[in-house]
Amino acid sequence: MTAEAIDTGSHAGPAPAADGGDGAPLRIALLTYKGNPFCGGQGVYVRHLSRELALLGHRVEVIGAQPYPVLDGGVPLTELPSLDLYRQPDPFRTPARDEYRDWIDALEVGTMWTGGFPEPLTFSLRARRHLRARRGEFDVIHDNQTLGYGLLGDLGAPLVTTVHHPITVDRALDLAAAADWKRRASVRRWYGFTRMQKRVARRLPSVLTVSGSSRQEIVDHLGVRGERVHVVPIGADTGLFAPDPAVPEVPGRIVTTSSADVPLKGLVHLVEALAKLRTEHPGAHLVVVGKRAEDGPVARLIERYGLGGAVEFVKGISDSELVDLVRSAQIACVPSLYEGFSLPAAEAMATGTPLVATTGGAIPEVAGADGESCLAVPPGDAGALAGALGRLLADPELRARLGTAGRRRVLERFTWAKAAQGTVELYRAALAGARR
Repeated sequence: MTAEAIDTGSHAGPAPAADGGDGAPLRIALLTYKGNPFCGGQGVYVRHLSRELALLGHRVEVIGAQPYPVLDGGVPLTELPSLDLYRQPDPFRTPARDEYRDWIDALEVGTMWTGGFPEPLTFSLRARRHLRARRGEFDVIHDNQTLGYGLLGDLGAPLVTTVHHPITVDRALDLAAAADWKRRASVRRWYGFTRMQKRVARRLPSVLTVSGSSRQEIVDHLGVRGERVHVVPIGADTGLFAPDPAVPEVPGRIVTTSSADVPLKGLVHLVEALAKLRTEHPGAHLVVVGKRAEDGPVARLIERYGLGGAVEFVKGISDSELVDLVRSAQIACVPSLYEGFSLPAAEAMATGTPLVATTGGAIPEVAGADGESCLAVPPGDAGALAGALGRLLADPELRARLGTAGRRRVLERFTWAKAAQGTVELYRAALAGARR
C-alpha cells in the first residue's frame, strides 16, 4: 500500500503502547530507503529481521522506497515511493512533468542532475512527514542506514539506527580506483551524501551495527561515541541455506557474489586469481551472482586472459536457485577488500560449502580462523587467492572438514533469530532511555 492511500481501517485504533518491559510486544516501524533483496545486503536484512521480529510476537511494519523489499510472514509494507530515478532499463532518467508531486521530488531530480545521490536525504524527508502524521502508532522506529536529515528531531517514537558499515569506506576505495581527476571529481560528488550521514550519525542516541570491525569504523569515520554503538551480528537463513547431498557437486566450480566493477568487492582480483589457477586446474571456472559489466576492469581482464568461457554471471535468480548454485560449487569465495559483515560468507558456510575469504574488514569475524572454518588470504592478493583455491580443489578431505566446521560456526553464532533477539534488547534500551 502507498503512504498516500493508507486505508484508515488497516490502522483502526492503534494497540496500547508497549511499556518496554520484558516480553511486552512492540510496534516497530522499520525504514529502508532501498530494499532490493537481490542486490546488496539492505533488502536481505530487512526481509529476514522483520520476519524474525514478527515471530517473536512484535508488530512490524516496513516503510520503504523502490526497489521495494520482498517480505515474509505477512509483514506489511508501506510504500513511500521515490521517483525511482535509477530503475532499469532507464537509469538516470528525467521524469515527466506529471510525475512531480512536491518539492522533495524536485530536490531529488536536481541532486541527480548535478551528479549526486539523493535517495538517503529525500527518503528521510518523506519518512519524517509520514511518521509525524502517524504519531502514536509506533513504539520504536528503526532506520536501516538512511542517516538522512529528516530523521533528526522528534519523530513520535525513539529512533534506533542500523549502520552496516560507513559508506565513507566505499568512497575511499572508489577514489583510490579512479583513473583520472574527472573520475575522482565524479566520485566525490556522488558520495556527497556521506557528509550528511556523518552529521546525522553523531547526533543519534543509539546505533546498531553488525560486527566489531564496523563498530570501530563507525567510531573512527563517523565520529560516533563508542558507548552509543552496539554490535548485534546478523546471519544466514539456516533453514534455506543448508546442505543437500542430492545436489550434485560440479567439479571445478567456484561461486561468488559480487557487483562486477565495485572496487570494494574485489572481483578483479578473483578473476586474476582464476587465470593463475587454471594453469594447474584447467577445469576451474567461476560463477558470479551479480550483473555483468560490459566494460570496465573486470570485463577487460576476462578478455585479456581469455576467460570468456570460464566466467559466468547470473542475476535475478530465486532463493532456491541461489542455494542450489552455492551447494553445487566446490568452493565459495569472498574476495572483498572490505565488508561490514559478509552475508555471502555466512550463507555459503551454512550450506556446508567450503569458503575461501579475505581478511578485509569484518570477514574474519564471520568466516573464522584460517584452516579451521575457512582458508583466509590478504585482501587484494590474487596470488594468495589462487593458492588457496588450488589447495582446496586438490584436497577433498579439507573441503569436507571446512564445510562442516563452517556450518557449525554459523549455527552457533549467526542466525536471524539471534539477531532479532539482540535487536529487541536495543529497542527496549532505547525506550528506557527515552523515558529517562
